[in-house]
Amino acid sequence: MEIKEGSLEGKDCRIGIVVSKFNEFVTSRLMSSALETLKTQGVEDQNIETVRVPGAFEIPLVARQLARSKQYDAVICLGAVIRGETPHFDYISAEMSRGIAQAALETGIPIVFGVLTTDTPEQALERSGEPEKNRGADAARTAIEMVNLMKELQQSGRKPTGFLKD
Repeated sequence: MEIKEGSLEGKDCRIGIVVSKFNEFVTSRLMSSALETLKTQGVEDQNIETVRVPGAFEIPLVARQLARSKQYDAVICLGAVIRGETPHFDYISAEMSRGIAQAALETGIPIVFGVLTTDTPEQALERSGEPEKNRGADAARTAIEMVNLMKELQQSGRKPTGFLKD
């Protein structure tokens, strides 16, 4: 049995990052940790582009646009949706999640979900704090691993199928 998996070598990776400005007290921490992790894994500064969007609902559209540009090997989505007193949280979280997944399926580019959906600001701060718990760092590692896995699959002659368009 053959097992394929991506490595965490980021030397030749081109990464786009879409980050929400809403709840910036959390998203700035996610972005900082993602950038630090990308650089630690060997991704060069000139191969990283960050785009800021107003809120989490806008993330999927911009992620799809970046993926369709063919300028990036992966796109990382960073945001924070914190539950309030109305059902707004449920609508935003569901549609944003669905949009990010759909963008990845349509483009064939790894689009990584690094958006926090928490009940409290304290939970969001905990998940955007220390590097080993920071979802931004985790999303960066996932992006690099997926880029390398997709490259390996393409080199082995296996083309992804489904919604992908060549």
